[in-house]
Amino acid sequence: MSSQVVVEAPGAHRIVPHEPREPGPGEALVAVHAVGVCGSDREVYRGNRPQGYVRYPLTPGHEWSGTVRAAGAGVPQALVGRRVVGEGFRNCQVCERCHAGETTLCGAGYEETGFTQPGAMAATLTLPARLLHVLPDDADLTAAALLEPAACVAAAALKAAARPGERVAVVGTGTLGMFAVQFLKAVSPAELLVVGARRDREALSRRFGATGYRLGDEPLPDRFDVVIEAAGSASAARTAAALLRRGGRLVLTGIPAPGADGLDPTDLVVRQLEVHTVFGAPPDAWAHAVRMFGAGLLDPLPLVTHELPLTGFPQAMELVGSGGPAVGKVLLRP
Repeated sequence: MSSQVVVEAPGAHRIVPHEPREPGPGEALVAVHAVGVCGSDREVYRGNRPQGYVRYPLTPGHEWSGTVRAAGAGVPQALVGRRVVGEGFRNCQVCERCHAGETTLCGAGYEETGFTQPGAMAATLTLPARLLHVLPDDADLTAAALLEPAACVAAAALKAAARPGERVAVVGTGTLGMFAVQFLKAVSPAELLVVGARRDREALSRRFGATGYRLGDEPLPDRFDVVIEAAGSASAARTAAALLRRGGRLVLTGIPAPGADGLDPTDLVVRQLEVHTVFGAPPDAWAHAVRMFGAGLLDPLPLVTHELPLTGFPQAMELVGSGGPAVGKVLLRP
């Protein structure tokens, strides 16, 4: 008997039998291989996700990989049997922002798999087939479950537009930071500095291509052309801005708690810094992440530290909340 996780209300979850939902017109049914657990899933479970960005009762799970088992009317049957990942934002496709390709800013309101729509902490997931991205036939589906956070970083990398030979830096050494290192490494930078809060992340940073590693409280240089901030801490944006040369480019991806240190507008203007921000991943960023993964330029597997069955959901919530040095990416395996 297959099953699914249902969060009835904050702090209350059940493991219940799962019945696949047959795909309607334009939809596909995916057998879920693995689903990543993220801090926002813990927010759903604890009840501190902002109002309007969650709808209970809910099956969570927005980072996933799987294999297409059935395709509804109007969907190419050639998709059946293919390994896939999928976008989470259920954009309307007809508003001005969607037409501009900014699907994460859809004017029809927020709808996302695993938050307001049924997610992937279940044996199967049925969703619009247009959201699917097809992987190579030999793709490692365990690694591919991390392509959702990778796509968010891909959006940052596209906005950063780093060029070969530039000096680049990353602030933050979690999952997003480690993906940022890999995306920047792929453009052949002259220098790739990682700034973290823990010394134990240095080896992995260097494995992914970092040429230098500093702790945030150490003296930091100010010569970089591009900096991607992926820490989300209260001071991360200021640390990232301070690393830039005059005229440098900053991309912020972390979402700090309210009351974080803001960027100094005088500093931004006098140093003529270019600041970009990322909220989720539009389709071009997903395509970029999937292409990098297929080409072997993105290696998510070393970031996975725990794999649990769906019944391990409460343990996964504890692991993700612990922030322990031995906890990287936690996956659930339906």
